[in-house]
Amino acid sequence: MRSSASPRKAPVTASLAGRIRPRTTYQGVATVYKAGVGDGACSYGPSSDMLIAAMNTTDYETSRACGAYVRVHAASGASVTVRITNECPLPCAPGQLDLSEQAFAELAPVSTGRLAITWSLLSPDTSGAISIRYKTGSNPYWCAVQAIGHRNPLARLEVRAGGGWYQLARTDYNYFLSPDGSGCGGTIRLTDIYGQQLTVNGIALRPDVIQPTQAQFARR
Repeated sequence: MRSSASPRKAPVTASLAGRIRPRTTYQGVATVYKAGVGDGACSYGPSSDMLIAAMNTTDYETSRACGAYVRVHAASGASVTVRITNECPLPCAPGQLDLSEQAFAELAPVSTGRLAITWSLLSPDTSGAISIRYKTGSNPYWCAVQAIGHRNPLARLEVRAGGGWYQLARTDYNYFLSPDGSGCGGTIRLTDIYGQQLTVNGIALRPDVIQPTQAQFARR
């Protein structure tokens, strides 16, 4: 499998970040939920690391928050880093994070139930690479594809089709959809919210198989 050796800067004409922006501190509340095996609206499947959270629907922004790492601070001085794997529907308010019991316990006893917090986006120190997965049912005429394990939030996923790049629409379940099969099984280009781009080749059209790459966004 081949991928671009290092992230390159994309020409950016407007912000790629959406609602959750780098170098910004947000105020809200933390609540707590039983996360089970860690699966959620982002469709990542079970999680080996249960320091995870569900983002309120407003800031979830049709799954744009999926995979983001967020540093959460309580007034006591306690803090925890969580990865967004789920959506917290209304009445979760803007700024609210619904933390797994394991994550909430890093800030306060789980019995507290609700806690004032501040939080901000984090570009973590991780040695892992990004993986790609095609959704169950994907074929040369229709496919949905997702990226897993990206260090920074993902802004765009494009496929090579018709001699150019074709940007796929993002669903609220965190797959990028090619309704006519354009680019299915071909070269994929990922862009993070900082404008860094990675081009990944050699991803076979194998539904529901997590395929590792050698690519990862640089830390910001």
